[in-house]
Amino acid sequence: MSIAEILVLGPGEGRTVPVMGDHYTLKVLGGHTRGAWSLTEVGATPGAPGPPPHIHENEEEAFYVLEGTVRVTLGAQTMNASPGTFALVPRGTVHTFANPGPQPARLLVILSPAGFEQAFVEMAEVAPRGDQPPDMERLLAIARKYHLQIVTPP
Repeated sequence: MSIAEILVLGPGEGRTVPVMGDHYTLKVLGGHTRGAWSLTEVGATPGAPGPPPHIHENEEEAFYVLEGTVRVTLGAQTMNASPGTFALVPRGTVHTFANPGPQPARLLVILSPAGFEQAFVEMAEVAPRGDQPPDMERLLAIARKYHLQIVTPP
């Protein structure tokens, strides 16, 4: 895709991959933004563990809750985020999220600079389900590749 192209995606469009029981739909890739940022829509499954607490060494990350309730941990602070909640996670900050409720939740995840969205694709191969442990050796190799520090194992 040429950088000069306009991108329009409808609901449900984009590449969707399962990661830790949730569904990640890649909407905007680094190639669309000259590497500046990426956008992923996450369908947070009720009861799925979500990502383990982790630190991005290279990216700022932002969450925007579209529907449902998402439990977000940022550093030492944990909160239940409802629709309309925005959280900015500076690089180097321990964070995670999960859907603690009985209803599905959706949130947008923005990463800047772009590139980490490709980690979701790779993680889908080793940690697709939330009810089975991931292949930790391969997951940690992916984490190292993308300068992600997993703080506690899933």
